[in-house]
Amino acid sequence: GTQSAADVVVYEEKDDRFFLNIEKTRSGQFVYIALESAITSEIHTIDANVPDGPLNVIVPRQQGHEYRMDHHGDHFYILSNLNAQNFKLVRTPTQQTGLSHWETIIAHSETVTLNSIAAFKNHLVLWERSEGLPQLRIKSLQGESKEHRIQFDEASYDVWPGINKQFETETFRFIYTSMKTPRSVFDYDMSSQNRVLKKETPVRDYDRSQYTTERIFAVAKDGTQIPISIIRKNDTQVDSSAPMLLYGYGSYGYPYDPSYRSSWFSLLDRGMTIGIAHIRGGGEYGRQWKLDGKLEKKMNTFTDFIACAEHLIHKGYAHPKKLVIEGRSAGGLLMGAVMNMRPDLFQAVVAGVPFVDVVNTMLDATIPLTAIEWEEWGNPNNEKDFHTIRAYSPYDNVKAQAYPATLILAGLNDPRVHYWEPAKFTAKLRATKTGTEALLLKTNMGAGHGGSSGRYGRLKEKAFEYAFMLDQVGIKK
Repeated sequence: GTQSAADVVVYEEKDDRFFLNIEKTRSGQFVYIALESAITSEIHTIDANVPDGPLNVIVPRQQGHEYRMDHHGDHFYILSNLNAQNFKLVRTPTQQTGLSHWETIIAHSETVTLNSIAAFKNHLVLWERSEGLPQLRIKSLQGESKEHRIQFDEASYDVWPGINKQFETETFRFIYTSMKTPRSVFDYDMSSQNRVLKKETPVRDYDRSQYTTERIFAVAKDGTQIPISIIRKNDTQVDSSAPMLLYGYGSYGYPYDPSYRSSWFSLLDRGMTIGIAHIRGGGEYGRQWKLDGKLEKKMNTFTDFIACAEHLIHKGYAHPKKLVIEGRSAGGLLMGAVMNMRPDLFQAVVAGVPFVDVVNTMLDATIPLTAIEWEEWGNPNNEKDFHTIRAYSPYDNVKAQAYPATLILAGLNDPRVHYWEPAKFTAKLRATKTGTEALLLKTNMGAGHGGSSGRYGRLKEKAFEYAFMLDQVGIKK
C-alpha cells in the first residue's frame, strides 16, 4: 500500500546475457530468483515466511555452471552440471548451500541427461533424457530409496511434466503425445504406479490406426547415428514413389521431439510421408549432442541433416524430386545452409523467419539478443569465430548454382530475426542463382517471430505453405 517511489529494489541484474525469473518452491517455503544465460546459472532464495529477510545465493555464478533446484524439508535438491556434463542430482542443507556441503544423490551418467526436478512430500520426479527420448523417473523419499521410470509403448514420442502445484500429493500429472497420438493429460499415482487418462485433445474424423510411425537411424559423416522420426499412412509405399516432408532444427540444445500436429494429416492423407531429423545441436541425446552442434562444431548440424536426407532417399522413403524440407528460425538457418551445400538433394525448401545473415547480425551488439547469442554461435569480432560462422552463414555462401524451389517467410515485426535478413537472402539468391525454380519471399506485415496470431490467421499461413509444397511435388488436389 505504499507509494511506488518508496519501493525497495530486491535485486537488479545488469548483465545483458542473463534472463531473470521469479518462482516459489512447490513446498511454499521459499521464493527464489533464477538467473540464466545460455550456459550459466545463479539462484537466490528468500524465506517466504520472512519476505523482508535477506537474499541468499545458493552458489555464486561461475561461467559454464548451470544448476536448478527444488526444496524438500531441510534440504535443497539441486541439478548441477559442475563436473557433470549431463547433470547430477545433489542435496544440501537450506542453511548451508556451499559446494562443500553438497551430497550426491544421483551421480553423473554418460547416457542419461537430467533436465528438471520436482519435489513432492514423498517423491522426487526427474524429467530426463535417455536413448534420445524423454523419460520420467520417480524416486521415493520415504524409507528405502526406490525408483522407477514410467513406461511408454511407442517407438518415439514426447512427454513432459504438467502443472503440479500441490506438494502433499501422491499424484503427478504429465503430458504425453506422439506423431499419431494427440496431446494427452495423465494423472499418475507415484506409489501404486497406476495412470489415468484425464483428457485427450479431441480430433474430429481421426482414426490413428490408419497411420504408421517409425524411428530409424542415419549415419553421419563421423559415424554418429542420427535418429529420424517418421509418420505415414499405412498404404503409403516405401519405394521412392511417395513425396516427403522433412523437418529440422538443431540449435540451442532444444530437442525437436515428435508430437502430434493436426495440420500434418492434410499432407499425410494426400500420400506424403513426414519425418523429423533429430540432428546434433539439439538436445535429443543430452548435453554432448548440443555441444557437438554449436560454436566450432556447428557444421555437424548441417551435415547431419544432409545424411538424414541421403538415408531416406537410399531407403526409399523419399526421392530428390519429391523431397521438401522445412525449418523455422534457427531451423531456417539450417535450411539456408543445406540448400547452399546440397541443392541437388531437395525439390523444395520452406524457410520460416530464417536466421540467415549470421555474420552481420552477430557483429552488431546493439541488437538486443546479440550478446546473449554469442554463447551459441560465437562472437565474430574474434577472428576464429568469424571464420567458423562465415563458413556456413547462408547469406555469405550463396553460389551461382541451381537451387530448389524456395519459399522464404518473414515477419515485419520480428524482434528475433529482423525482416531484412530473409529479404537480403532472397535478393542475393535472385541475383546469383541459376535455374528456373520458384523463389518466393512472403513477408507478413502484421506478424512477429511466431507468425500470425489467432486461429484463422495461422491456418491461412499454413495453408499457403502446404499449397506451395504440394504444388512442388506434383499433388494438385
